[in-house]
Amino acid sequence: MPENDTEKTDLLAALDRHRGFLTFTALRLTDEQARLTPTASELHIGGIIKHVTATEQGWVAFMTGGDVAAASGDWWAGHHMGQDETLDGLLADYEECARQTEAAVLACPDLDEARPLPEAPWFEPGATWTARRVLLHILAETAQHAGHADIIRETIDGQKTMG
Repeated sequence: MPENDTEKTDLLAALDRHRGFLTFTALRLTDEQARLTPTASELHIGGIIKHVTATEQGWVAFMTGGDVAAASGDWWAGHHMGQDETLDGLLADYEECARQTEAAVLACPDLDEARPLPEAPWFEPGATWTARRVLLHILAETAQHAGHADIIRETIDGQKTMG
């Protein structure tokens, strides 16, 4: 890998570390446990993994020239593990997403390349994001949800990601 790819590999390594924290929260859970909502949050570990996967896929599509997945739609289904879904299946999807993200980032010619954000109430009109900012957003989203999932897991059975 060329020397100028150090930033990419550093960012991917940080993202991989936080993915590890998130997936650790699902370690040895049953599908039923992965659907539990033992805290004040409406979310559960399976749903968080599903959401983070879809969010990452949408932002990588944007970064590579596509559109961020539509924010409209069924919020509940996008954040919850359906009865027909398994934790193993969601984790496999997340693992495949990670491979696709890594390939996209490594193939990105320039992290400074910017694209206009889609029109949405939460984006400033006419704003653009660089590939770097997209990757940092994915990293922040993953870290935030890993902490959320860790609290849920600790409530379920006392397991902690760290400590």
